[in-house]
Amino acid sequence: MSEFSLPGDKVATIEEFETGRNTFDDGHTIRSVVVGTKEFDKTNRIAKINQLKSPAVPQVNDLVIGYVVALMNNMFAINMLYINGKPTHSGLECICQARGAKKRIIARVSDVVMVKIISHLNGAIHATISESELGVLFTQCNKCAGKVVQIGANVKCVDCGYIEERKLSSKFGNSDFIKLGSQ
Repeated sequence: MSEFSLPGDKVATIEEFETGRNTFDDGHTIRSVVVGTKEFDKTNRIAKINQLKSPAVPQVNDLVIGYVVALMNNMFAINMLYINGKPTHSGLECICQARGAKKRIIARVSDVVMVKIISHLNGAIHATISESELGVLFTQCNKCAGKVVQIGANVKCVDCGYIEERKLSSKFGNSDFIKLGSQ
């Protein structure tokens, strides 16, 4: 079984092995250059590290589908599930400005939304929800958690009749999120 290694971790001694891919010799030991798993070629006496792929980070203009995890003044945070239609398990979040909303309800916690990445600034990934295909893809009633249907720019609960505003995507109600993110 392969052993996990971080940059700078000891992989082997120089008496045992020579440096291979993603390793360096510090004069006494062979150390890892990257995050990955150790691999030893015992025949040729070479130690190497198989680099793990870094979490997917969306780039500007990428479409992201995720769910709202927090609401703040004029913005909300989204846990990313798909980037351009491809699943991501990175746990990364982006923030979306709700500029000009003025007391308008854009989204609620747990809503599934599609946003477009607009920048990476100050260590945060920023997104927009302003285009017609962007917005809430799936939501439930805020009062009873029942199923909702679209009525104009609002959603209406089929169980209790509660009506609430959302910034709905032109693709609202379509549960095939993977195809949505790749279009």
